[in-house]
Amino acid sequence: VLFYHSNEGLEIVGTAKVSREYYQDPTTDDESWVAVDIEADKKLKKPVTLLQIKSDKRLSEMVLIKISRLSVGPVTDKEWNIIMELAGMK
Repeated sequence: VLFYHSNEGLEIVGTAKVSREYYQDPTTDDESWVAVDIEADKKLKKPVTLLQIKSDKRLSEMVLIKISRLSVGPVTDKEWNIIMELAGMK
């Protein structure tokens, strides 16, 4: 999981791990709403800003850019590796 600050900073700042797979969201009876639990994993050496992501052509198809209103989106292995490179983690 990439941990992204969507309100302040607009940047990926770390990684996290799913500690509990999806389950019914306890805040609603709507069965289409689910939740997952995550735990902090690692802080990135350098945050990767939304501006960096948008300006890197290799990330032009990233869901974060294409459907920016989503709170959660998939990240391909290729995108993960590019983000780690930009963050100084490789």
